[in-house]
Amino acid sequence: MLTWDEEAKPSLQKSLTSGLSEGRSMELPPLSLQPHAAPRMLDDSALTSPTPRAAATPTAHRVKAADKRIINGQTDVNQLVPFKYKWAWEKYLASCANHWMPQEVNMTRDIALWKDPNGLTEDERRLVKRNLGFFVTADSLAANNIVLGTYRHITAPECRQFLLRQAFEEAIHTHAYQYITESLGLDESEIFNAYNEVQSIKDKDQFLIPFIDAISDPNFKTGTQEADQTLLKSLIVFACLMEGLFFYVGFTQILALGRQNKMTGAAEQYQYILRDESMHCNFGIDLINQLKLENPMLWTAEFKAEIKALFMKAVELEYRYAEDTMPRGVLGLNASMFKGYLRYIANRRATQIGLETLFPNEENPFPWMSEMIDLKKERNFFETRVIEYQSGGALSWD
Repeated sequence: MLTWDEEAKPSLQKSLTSGLSEGRSMELPPLSLQPHAAPRMLDDSALTSPTPRAAATPTAHRVKAADKRIINGQTDVNQLVPFKYKWAWEKYLASCANHWMPQEVNMTRDIALWKDPNGLTEDERRLVKRNLGFFVTADSLAANNIVLGTYRHITAPECRQFLLRQAFEEAIHTHAYQYITESLGLDESEIFNAYNEVQSIKDKDQFLIPFIDAISDPNFKTGTQEADQTLLKSLIVFACLMEGLFFYVGFTQILALGRQNKMTGAAEQYQYILRDESMHCNFGIDLINQLKLENPMLWTAEFKAEIKALFMKAVELEYRYAEDTMPRGVLGLNASMFKGYLRYIANRRATQIGLETLFPNEENPFPWMSEMIDLKKERNFFETRVIEYQSGGALSWD
């Protein structure tokens, strides 16, 4: 059973480029080639800048699974099989089976509650708007990191397949936050621009953006220890700190509202998003650990110290966000409780990638979060619909 606190393991579980590169013709043969130019296999260079891509040019022979590598691979990235990283393929299949769309969730009760002057307190309204203000652009940043950076440098096609699905799910999540914002009749410019206007949100995004920029730079390519560590650092920041830590206060806040039978449509959507993000986080941890296994020279004492410092910085940023969103406490929760929860989660993420515990003796103050993830074959706690919706089989958290 997958929970937020479960060890990751290999089990089933801005804008993009506008099109193909300049000069590509959609006409059928006869095909005009430059004199003496050899036919070129379609690869990522057709979708990015003319700068040489990180992976080697695919070779013409058949791929052997043993030859595949997470980064700096010499095999053809267009040949999905034979599988080497079956765990990545299984996660891709599980994510596809768990497909959902925001408009399937009924927002009628949320709309009525929001319009009722006595429906929510001012602190609860502030929490909802601050929460949406962070998330409505956060998943776009995650998608940018995948499509403009990570995907280009990963040479294992099974992992690239999951990354494409993950990018689509980030788009679904952005859609969900927009759907909630629109349904409630909120000021869209206020919500969507919060990452520029609300300091606690801006600080978190400014922490993340350099790790996108580093690997999306057209001149960046892997192949040296320094460059490979830069990519590994970006993977850790997004899997462990963004999806594995920054999202926690936000998810817990809205789901806590749902437990009180408030904002039940929004809470239901967050529960689906929580399921997706738990898969993203665990895939990222598997990817990080596999990359470390294949490239042990990257995991130096100096590098680990740098990663530990990033963990501590991320926890501090989330402290400030918790204080900003809940200045007086709300829902029986307060910022101090979230600080303990963040330390507990930070410990889990650190140990999952091979670091030592950062905050000794921390326990989970919100066990109901695990209970929520464990919901199966039951009506969800807001009694709005069966949570096990899925498009092609039985929904699973596993």
